[in-house]
Amino acid sequence: MDMEKARQIIVEFIREKVSEANAQGVVVGISGGVDSALAAYLSVEALGKDKVLGIHLPELTLTSAEDVLDATEVAHRLGIEFRAIDISGILSTYFHNIPEEDKATQHAKGNLKARIRMSVLYYYANLLNRLVVGTGNKTELLLGYFTKYGDGGVDILPIGDLYKTDVWELSVLIGIPEPIIHKAPSAGLWSDQTDEKELGITYKELDAFLSLILEGETPEVARNTIGITKEQAHSVLHRIKINSHKLKTPEIASLRHLR
Repeated sequence: MDMEKARQIIVEFIREKVSEANAQGVVVGISGGVDSALAAYLSVEALGKDKVLGIHLPELTLTSAEDVLDATEVAHRLGIEFRAIDISGILSTYFHNIPEEDKATQHAKGNLKARIRMSVLYYYANLLNRLVVGTGNKTELLLGYFTKYGDGGVDILPIGDLYKTDVWELSVLIGIPEPIIHKAPSAGLWSDQTDEKELGITYKELDAFLSLILEGETPEVARNTIGITKEQAHSVLHRIKINSHKLKTPEIASLRHLR
């Protein structure tokens, strides 16, 4: 892919969507990871620093100091307005008032955190008449590796057609700090979580496999070409199948035949 051309297309996309919505700018959740850093950099390039609000939403008992510092560094380098809001108190209030909180699974708790973050981003977007910029990449979207109505609850997805490996490449091109680019990708929803550990495959292997599948290769040929196991290929294809609903609007029971 021509990364400079991709950069230009994404920047123009952000500019057009904000204009179409008659919005005053954008809000970006900056996690300290490379995806959100790239989305913030491209938003500033598209709109100017005065029209981009960066918000970091750590859970201070869990979020690493490295992530807090990296999110702050991104905002400082870009010169954008920045908020850091600890969601621990909000999360505690939820659990204090929800029956059967003691039965919550790791994923249920993690998804609740993502949805709390979405709500805070939209509060500021509504307050300032801005759009919420999503930070999901193509790899995550294809696998459904995001929380529905959490980090998936956004207005636009500027980097949604970039595989994770493309995100790294474009981030190098535009000068995002190397420690952020090379940090192990993590949603940060529970202790010691990393994307590649949870997925059971590296992003390099995953992107190559997905690319071949989308080009029309059979899973078997794609698997053998990349050199991944049957179990890894099955896991990827299973995720795509069961999470496809996340990329669709809610389905409606059709009553057309009754009219």
